[in-house]
Amino acid sequence: MQVTATEAKNRFGYFCAKAKSEPVFIEKDGRLDSVIVSFDTFQALQQAQPPVSFEERKRAFDEKYKDWIAEQNAHHEAHGLWCEGLVAWPGEA
Repeated sequence: MQVTATEAKNRFGYFCAKAKSEPVFIEKDGRLDSVIVSFDTFQALQQAQPPVSFEERKRAFDEKYKDWIAEQNAHHEAHGLWCEGLVAWPGEA
């Protein structure tokens, strides 16, 4: 089922009841924006996707972008910060 945001706002209780049998897709400004699902469906989705710790996400990021990170570090070592040497304009008296 797909409804506009205005319809969802005006008939929220009705669409919450409908969400117990099927997802309710909410359209805003002509695009899909949100979905109302039953609490049981939400719990099933949460359990299907185990939480990932910050350390695991960081490790995955570092592995995926290790070449780019090394390239950026090498550039920094060779050239320093782009803003080194910049000075503020002197104030007018």
